[in-house]
Amino acid sequence: MVHTLSVLVENRPGVLTRISGLISRRAFNIESITAGYTEEADMTRITIAVNGDNREIDQVVNQLSKLVDVIKIIDLTHVDSLDRELVLIKVKATPEKRSDIVDIVDIFRARIVDVNRETMVIELSGAQNKNDALCEVLKDHGIIEIVRTGKIIISRGPIPAKDM
Repeated sequence: MVHTLSVLVENRPGVLTRISGLISRRAFNIESITAGYTEEADMTRITIAVNGDNREIDQVVNQLSKLVDVIKIIDLTHVDSLDRELVLIKVKATPEKRSDIVDIVDIFRARIVDVNRETMVIELSGAQNKNDALCEVLKDHGIIEIVRTGKIIISRGPIPAKDM
């Protein structure tokens, strides 16, 4: 099962490397990892989607909590929350196929952000399964390149009481 951890850390060089290294050294697969500044200038929030059962995730959390730069860890896997991922997809877009691609983009409520003679770039922000579905539909048109941000997540309402 994929668990999503929100890790608040000191905003210092090398913290992301230490965290990803700790997880990978223990042979856990990181599905996605994102980092960005927070409402506090000296803190960074790292969102990690990692595969493992509850016991394995507890082990990861315990190891992460020992790192000096880690301030707080919250497992948002079973918390009422909102998650998104941004994807940019470059597809082949011959003049004959453009209207079909535009129709697909509209159905998914995505946006076309660039067009040239041979390609289109489509932007979609949404849940991972929605982004996956758009990529699957666009395969028939010839995907040239895909860039994804990885999952970001925020709890709905107050911050969950159970944090690590």
